Amino acid sequence: MHAGIAGPRPVPTVVCHKAARSKSQNHPHRCCISPRKAHELLEYNGYHWDYWYYTCIMSTWLSSQASRPRVLTHSSPLTILGGGHHICGRLASGSSRHASGSLPPVVTPKNLPLAGIRVLEVGQVIAGPFCGQLLGHYGAEVIKVEPPEVGDPLRVWRERDVDGVSPWWRSIARNKKSVTLDMRKAEGRRLVKDLAIKSDVIVENFKPGTLERWNLGPSDLHPLNPSLIFTRVSGYGQTGPWASRPGYASVCEAESGFRYINGTPDSETGALLGPPIRPNLSLGDSVAGLHAAFGTVLALLSRKAREAQGQPGGQTVDVSIFESMINLMEGIIPEYDRKGKVRGPSGSSLTGIVPTNAYPCRPAPEAPTVPSHIVIGANSDSIYNRLMTAIGRKDLTGPDFAQNHDRVARQGEIEDAIAAWTRERTAEEAEEVLRGVSVPAGRVLNVKDIVENDHTRARGLVEDVQVPKADGGWSVKMSRAVPVLEGCDTKTRWAGPELGEHNREVLIGELGMSEEDFERLQGEGVIGK
Repeated sequence: MHAGIAGPRPVPTVVCHKAARSKSQNHPHRCCISPRKAHELLEYNGYHWDYWYYTCIMSTWLSSQASRPRVLTHSSPLTILGGGHHICGRLASGSSRHASGSLPPVVTPKNLPLAGIRVLEVGQVIAGPFCGQLLGHYGAEVIKVEPPEVGDPLRVWRERDVDGVSPWWRSIARNKKSVTLDMRKAEGRRLVKDLAIKSDVIVENFKPGTLERWNLGPSDLHPLNPSLIFTRVSGYGQTGPWASRPGYASVCEAESGFRYINGTPDSETGALLGPPIRPNLSLGDSVAGLHAAFGTVLALLSRKAREAQGQPGGQTVDVSIFESMINLMEGIIPEYDRKGKVRGPSGSSLTGIVPTNAYPCRPAPEAPTVPSHIVIGANSDSIYNRLMTAIGRKDLTGPDFAQNHDRVARQGEIEDAIAAWTRERTAEEAEEVLRGVSVPAGRVLNVKDIVENDHTRARGLVEDVQVPKADGGWSVKMSRAVPVLEGCDTKTRWAGPELGEHNREVLIGELGMSEEDFERLQGEGVIGK
């Protein structure tokens, strides 16, 4: 029970806007919030509720009804009336930003490093939204702006669930609030500007120049909010001759050189033979999103120091997919500069490091037609000696194999010996032997293996997140946020929301929009319905 609530509490009534608008229009204790937040607030204060289609009456305390359902699933916005005024009063502004109106710990634990930071996310699909996802995991309040009716395209990408929404959406949009505004219209852009004024960070991944044409660029927003961090993700950056190009991860991966080193090498030239191999995901988008989150946190850390020096705290974080991928390319540029070496693809091995490769194994008995491999990394000198001893090839140790450059010169001989040994064993058998002598080795796992893995479970890496619906909903498995910070609970607080689920909470509760203006702008298509 919350320490601030003492003695018997009045029983609040929770009614949805559509059913009670005429009765509650002028109620002094009205509070516009989403169903999810209403549930969290009431549960936090010791209340329990049951569902009816339009009206929910609080009649029992949570403490005496612990076994009953706790998740509110109706998607209509709610108003808390009557005895609930002491709850509403604490959050009448709808803000989770300030200490006087901070949300209960179940919503945003105060021990998260970004608690109290508000992020306005106006990006779509992967790069910008992945940045927002990471910031939200660590406590930031993320308000995601989506186009009305259709929302973020990723809502329907790849596999779709029983409600037609992608499970991927539930993951990348978790812990976010969905607000639907048509930014093509002046009123929609004005509302985005109003939200930016009240935010610490804006994240966008439009083509460079788009927000400037809408009068929403840094030069437009920084005079109104000098502390605003403007995180911009694009294909090639905000400047330079390629800046105006459309930025897609696949193309940027190719132009960064990443695709050139992935594939089959020509046996004579070492150059790429045939088309490059693409990982079956949009790596460049996620890598750029990771860089954007890192850059955002750096900008937030430097904001106070800048302001102490009399400078504006806000600044632009310029992230490109192209440059983010180049940032992963290790020593390729220095090697080219000093030695004239153009690194090419290396198949499943790694150029200049021996032995590290994927080696063929005997298929598992339960899947005799499925190819099986084990990855072995024995590139340090002592590990290499243990490996060769374990597979019965001590003849491949000694001065001629002592250091990595010695082994590189005899790579073919070493690789053939290891492959001959693994072919006689299943991946599990080979792994058991090698783990026994502390040689790094692992089977090539698929997603089923990962979800069911004992280590994954022990670490809590995969969590079950509820998707609330009128019929009770369902849970979706998704990977937990990493890195793990001691003392911080980064578990997902809620799954990716329904389209426009937080319109009233944010636009009425936070911006102070009147009910009449809200309905008018909905009718004009500025705000989604």
